[in-house]
Amino acid sequence: MRPERSPQSLPPVIVLFGLVFLPFLFFHHRSEGSIRVGTGSEQKGDAVLLEQKRASLGLPVRLRIPSIGVDTPFEYVGLTKSGAIGVPKERSNVAWFTHGPHPGESGTAIVVGHYGWGNKKSSVFDNLHKLGKGDKLYIEDEEGETTTFVVRESRKYDKHEDPPELFGLADGRSYLNLITCDGEWDATSKTYSQRLVVFTEKE
Repeated sequence: MRPERSPQSLPPVIVLFGLVFLPFLFFHHRSEGSIRVGTGSEQKGDAVLLEQKRASLGLPVRLRIPSIGVDTPFEYVGLTKSGAIGVPKERSNVAWFTHGPHPGESGTAIVVGHYGWGNKKSSVFDNLHKLGKGDKLYIEDEEGETTTFVVRESRKYDKHEDPPELFGLADGRSYLNLITCDGEWDATSKTYSQRLVVFTEKE
């Protein structure tokens, strides 16, 4: 089973979710120097796409989740040279995947953040698992507009799973999914055993 969105509307890396997307989006190393980062500078196409996004709608600049004490700026990530989705460079920031919809647009926007950085350093989504149905989060864009999202549910997945529901439904509504790691740290594979996805919908 695949997402109900048309495959033509998604980049190949997302259509091939289980083959390419999962291993890199969810890669998380405790060493700051080992984080794989795709900030738009790694591929010229990402920078061009970001400017196109800015021209159509204000870019998201800040995420606030009062119930878990998150108030943090956005980074913008695209695809790395390996065809992977980037992650935030800073452990305290979140990142919006610019190849998807703007937060608040029709479709499902994707926001990623770090968890369990190690060395007793906190990460932005350390407490993401505490969010429950009905909790609200707020995204401010560069024009000063704020969009409110409401948590629908949270799900945990094995690191090897291929969840088709990640991209939401093709129903014309606006969704936002927050993604981070969870579970036990595996020192051999240098990743966590699970992935946590918080599914939210525009209020």
